[in-house]
Amino acid sequence: MTITIYGIKNCDTMKKARTWLDGHGVAYAFHDYKAEGIDRRHLQAWSRNVGWEVLLNKAGTTFKALPEADRQGLDESKAIALMLAQPSMIKRPVLDLGNGKLLVGFKPDIYAAAVKG
Repeated sequence: MTITIYGIKNCDTMKKARTWLDGHGVAYAFHDYKAEGIDRRHLQAWSRNVGWEVLLNKAGTTFKALPEADRQGLDESKAIALMLAQPSMIKRPVLDLGNGKLLVGFKPDIYAAAVKG
C-alpha cells in the first residue's frame, strides 16, 4: 500500500499527522502542494471522492480574506479554481491511502483505523 500525504510543510496539523505516521511506523511520501503545486486532475478526483465541501478549507484565513464575490455562489468548479489558485485553501492534510480511500484532516483514531485496517 502506497500512502501519500498532501499538505503544506509548516502547517501545525500537517506536523501532527506526520509525527503520528512516523511514530506508528507508517511509510509514506509527502507532497507539499504549496511548494510542488497540485493539478486540477487531483483536485477533481478528490472532490469526487470526498466532496468539494470537505476539501475546501473555508475556516482558514486565505479563504476568509477573499473578496465577498469570490466566496459567494460556490460550486465544485469555482471551489477547484480557488484551490488551484491558492493551495492554502485545501484542507490539510489529505491522506491518500492508495486504495481509492482518502482522509481529509487529521484525527488519530481515524488514522489508526485506516492504516491498520
